[in-house]
Amino acid sequence: MKLDGRGFIVTGGTGNLGQAVVQALLAAGARVAVPYRSEDPWRELHSVVGSTAALWGCRADVADAEDARRFFDSAVSWLEQLDGVAALAGGYAGSGTLEVTSPGEWTDMMRINLETAHATCRAALPHLLARGGSVVTVSSRLAETGGPGAAAYAVSKAGVMALTRALALENKDRGVRFNCVVPGIIDTPPNRAAMPSADVSRWTPPAEIARVVVFLLAPESSPVTGGVIPVHGRG
Repeated sequence: MKLDGRGFIVTGGTGNLGQAVVQALLAAGARVAVPYRSEDPWRELHSVVGSTAALWGCRADVADAEDARRFFDSAVSWLEQLDGVAALAGGYAGSGTLEVTSPGEWTDMMRINLETAHATCRAALPHLLARGGSVVTVSSRLAETGGPGAAAYAVSKAGVMALTRALALENKDRGVRFNCVVPGIIDTPPNRAAMPSADVSRWTPPAEIARVVVFLLAPESSPVTGGVIPVHGRG
């Protein structure tokens, strides 16, 4: 796919999956803007993708609606046009059954996973409605199967899935598409460290998920909206 001249925002772009999506977009000729919370992950992203004038970022908390709006306004000004958003920001916590976990874990998962998706989509829509485009969110297989020991995470990711479907219906006649990818366990260094005895051959590498995300962002996927797409084929 060729995305020359197109502009994309990747939230969570400094994470393992986000880095792979940024790399794939840049390789296709796109310009990419990334929010980040601290300088170290931003520098790490630059070390992964190399020096390029096609990548821009600034500090922002995309779980905060006003901060997300300010970031999108600045990012679109730099990009000159917004063609799509990969809403990948999120995180995982699962410290035990619901009755033994702290109330803070529930609040944190809703903020980190669901509120980031909500604030990102709300900030993106005014820009995308101007010329059309695509949003790709990321849920989790646990949202479908249940997450024993990680109820807050599973529920927050189920919310992302429901939000994506609702926005797809709201915008299907307005030129903006919404789709959701659903990974299982992603083959990342933190996951390998956390589960040293696991069969990693059944995990999905970030680069393989990134190819699906980029396809859903690209014009080639124009008939697809409201999709909940499994990307856990080995699991």
